[in-house]
Amino acid sequence: MRSGRRYFLKSLGAATAAARYAYPANDTVAIGCIGTGGRAQMLMRNMEALKGGRITAVCDVWDDNLGKAKQIAGAQVFSSKDYRAILDRKDIDAVLIGAPDHQHVPLTIAAMQAGKDVYVEKPLTHRLSEGPEIIQAQQRTGRIVQVGMQQRSMPHIQKGYEIVKSGKIGPIHKVHLSWNRNQPRWERVNYNIPPASVDWKTWLGSAPAQPFDEYKFRQWRWFWDFGGGIFTDLMVHWIDVVHWFCDLDHPQEAASIGDWFAAKGVWETPDTVQTVMRYPDREVQVYFEGTFVNARNAAMVEFMGTEGTLYIDRGRYELYPERRKPFGAPAEPAKFEYSEWILGSGPRGADFYDKPNGELLHLQAWIDAVRARRQPNAPVAAGVSAASAAHLANQALREGKVARYAPA
Repeated sequence: MRSGRRYFLKSLGAATAAARYAYPANDTVAIGCIGTGGRAQMLMRNMEALKGGRITAVCDVWDDNLGKAKQIAGAQVFSSKDYRAILDRKDIDAVLIGAPDHQHVPLTIAAMQAGKDVYVEKPLTHRLSEGPEIIQAQQRTGRIVQVGMQQRSMPHIQKGYEIVKSGKIGPIHKVHLSWNRNQPRWERVNYNIPPASVDWKTWLGSAPAQPFDEYKFRQWRWFWDFGGGIFTDLMVHWIDVVHWFCDLDHPQEAASIGDWFAAKGVWETPDTVQTVMRYPDREVQVYFEGTFVNARNAAMVEFMGTEGTLYIDRGRYELYPERRKPFGAPAEPAKFEYSEWILGSGPRGADFYDKPNGELLHLQAWIDAVRARRQPNAPVAAGVSAASAAHLANQALREGKVARYAPA
């Protein structure tokens, strides 16, 4: 399918048509934050250094998160437990959405329809069927939407893109991704959250009605109604880079396995997974491994070309030449020398290095795109494309058979 690129071009046209909304040089983009849990709080702290944007309102369904958000943004900001109160304000130009996965598309569409530009955390979609819906909504409204796949704003990864596109490592037929951590046992924690402090019905949104469960509320990533486990929470970051570098849209097939070695009886989603995805039209295979029982390889992606391999994590790239040895013949000389670029300090494959600050770079890229009314680094089409791979991997996992992509 090449629909992602078609949607990208249409979206670019919509953004160009919206250029009349460009901000004067001295104006500041007023931002409302909707869903201010741990991840959003990390982003909000980075927003203190934003040029051209500032937080003016916060919203969360839980009193505790709302109080912490006000501490970060300042007690003087407008606050509400109802997201509609944020969207109704004419003095708010854009919103940051940090709510759980199942709320991403409904909140983003509501924000766009209210005339707001959006920064929304990944994965953009919770189901494959949501992809066309949100792409069409962005086209209709012409709003600027940045998906929180911050690798696209990191300078060493942008340089990696240039290396791949130059043809230096040759045609790429295989890509290896990993996101491995070591937390050998997960237990159900008692958070002692007063039910009255949470607007549970609003938090559920379109999810099936169910009694308040404080563990699901705090660990929603590992329950199917609200998240999608390791594939949607972690793999999405790197599969987006693969799609970007290799000009891919979605896998045609996926085969997956999963087990509960660390979270048996606690999580619905497995704590250890693997998937192999095929992109036959581009002659590419992608293999991903993710676990919570061993941190070998940690978080990284390797592009395996016929002339060399490009390793990337969140703080470096390493370029390895391929030394071929045809059967019965001497080894051929490599076509280039090993090189690397390490931006900051931290162990190889770390979730976060001290440099680059991907959150700040990606937020700033969003604000710059909002002010200029141009396409952001991680547009809606890219978010839909990356999430589609995770959804297909999960479909294969849950059905226990090879899953084949079928357009929604």
